Amino acid sequence: MKAFLSLFLFSLSLMAEKTVVLTFDDSVKSQATFAAPLLKKYSFNATFFITEGFSFHTRKDLYMTWEEIKSLHDQGFEIGNHTQKHKNVQKLNDKQLHASLEHIEKQCKKHGIPKPVTFCYPGYKTSSQAVKVLKERGYKFARAGGAKASDPGSDNPLLLPQAFDGKPGSSLEEFKKAVDQANDKHIPILTFHGVPDIQHPWVNTTKDNFLKYMKYLKDNNFKVIALRDYPVK
Repeated sequence: MKAFLSLFLFSLSLMAEKTVVLTFDDSVKSQATFAAPLLKKYSFNATFFITEGFSFHTRKDLYMTWEEIKSLHDQGFEIGNHTQKHKNVQKLNDKQLHASLEHIEKQCKKHGIPKPVTFCYPGYKTSSQAVKVLKERGYKFARAGGAKASDPGSDNPLLLPQAFDGKPGSSLEEFKKAVDQANDKHIPILTFHGVPDIQHPWVNTTKDNFLKYMKYLKDNNFKVIALRDYPVK
């Protein structure tokens, strides 16, 4: 009996170590209409990084309304900041970046959404000045680019790398390789855009592939969290 209990507790500890962070960029409508319902079905959480860039104001067939963004918040998902117009932070001075972040913060407040505490760098471009501004505005975590699992013990929380970036050429095997890095020291952060993404096909994920990715996480007992819940060591 004692040996069985030890094995059971060990199995639980392994399951607890398999944590991934799920994130979505660019306010694409299919995130609300297709991705979010599937995440709710699997009891997964996620962060949706919101920008009013691209055709946000003119193509509401392609981009979410603020009412849909509020609905994501109401369902328990996190709303993060992706700047007002999706501008490279390296090309913004401090004042411009403060204003860009504040615009999304004010829109969140206007629609009953808490002030964001997480950020995603547009185009994955980072800078030390941007990190400084994020700290000043009280941001806790920020996701950049890359292709490796994050390490809560050593990575700068405002410069966290992504382990997987969903694109047309991405495969289930690549996804498995990324998420299977999850353990007690590493947390893969996963990036998606639209499912599908009509305006930006180079970051498109098909519904079929997304279903396979999420099923793999569910079938293999991964804990899927929003970036706001990233552990701090």
